[in-house]
Amino acid sequence: MILAEKMDVGYEKTVVVENVDLRGIKGQLICLLGPNGAGKSTILRTLSGLLAPVSGTVYINGSDLKSIKKPELAKKLAVVLTEQVSLGLLTVFEIAAMGRFPHTNLIGKLSDEDKGIIQEALQAVNAVHLRDRYYAELSDGEKQKVMIARALIQQPELIVLDEPTSHLDVKHKVEVISILRRLCLEKGITVVLSLHDIDLAIKGCETILLIQDGKIAAQGTPEEIIKAGTIQSLYEIEGAQYNELLGSLEFFSRQYPEIFIAGGNGTGAGVYRALSRAGYGMCCGVLHSNDIDIHIGKALGCEIIEEEAFNAIHEDKYHQAREIMKTVDYMIDTGFPVGSINQRNMDLVIEAVKMGKTVFSLFPKEHAFKRYGEWTDKIRYCSKAAEVTKCIEDKKTMERV
Repeated sequence: MILAEKMDVGYEKTVVVENVDLRGIKGQLICLLGPNGAGKSTILRTLSGLLAPVSGTVYINGSDLKSIKKPELAKKLAVVLTEQVSLGLLTVFEIAAMGRFPHTNLIGKLSDEDKGIIQEALQAVNAVHLRDRYYAELSDGEKQKVMIARALIQQPELIVLDEPTSHLDVKHKVEVISILRRLCLEKGITVVLSLHDIDLAIKGCETILLIQDGKIAAQGTPEEIIKAGTIQSLYEIEGAQYNELLGSLEFFSRQYPEIFIAGGNGTGAGVYRALSRAGYGMCCGVLHSNDIDIHIGKALGCEIIEEEAFNAIHEDKYHQAREIMKTVDYMIDTGFPVGSINQRNMDLVIEAVKMGKTVFSLFPKEHAFKRYGEWTDKIRYCSKAAEVTKCIEDKKTMERV
């Protein structure tokens, strides 16, 4: 559907991004991802014919973009840019109907077929209920859906969108990407867009081009190119770490451990984040390498004691954890499920009580005796992670007093 080979893009003779290779097949959703100023918009404007390439050629369905007459191009290609347009007191229907211009006669009269196509497009973007509203009255998310509908009404084979989710809330971001994915899958339209939202790009798009330092740093499926450190390097992120496996950004606090957390099976994630926000250093263990908690803990900069997946906790890992536990003031039991391979973590909790450490538990107090036995009354019970943080703060305050 669209092809660019060894293309340099920019303004006049000034190259912004060099050596762009892009191949988009029918029904594919392609995303340009990169920091502000990387050249994503320049590439999109060049692909859509709004800018001439500094060098190289863009082909639409095998034809040189420069050779396609504008009315014919409007039947093949639709463009949705980030700039907010002033459309006065036009209704949604009137704006959407503009998309039929390439298909109508000189006076732009709409046939019954045209009106049916407009209705169908508004249905496709969940905007039929807006058709009689004035454009100026709409929210940003609603306006974006109308612009996509207008593009769809052109009946193009290719749609180019520049930051279609900018300024939208989470609901409308998801809705816009879902609409575009559906257009690709059901109508076979090829979509090329730029995004800032890493999570949407990785989970919603089929092919990603990473734009960095005036060139295409990587190109392929999200699974091929989003590897350890890729996003960190692309956006030069400091003070936080992007976890490629989970598709999440975690703010880390690299403090010396003062709290030991026994977790696992996802029970530790909320605790790690709550304590990290409060500025505490943590040691987390003993966690198996296939446990979701280990990935969140690493992204937060926690010290991790790691055991191989599916193996019972080895004695050397247990003793490593015990030695670190001696140096901290607090132990937290996240209420993790106990089985044969992680029983030693439960032993660590009891050992902390014997050492005289302040031990917090997120396990339900009414069932605690089965878990802790004779040590049940030596443990402080909390219902959520934020409560643990507050208890630690209160205890520290009392100690200072």
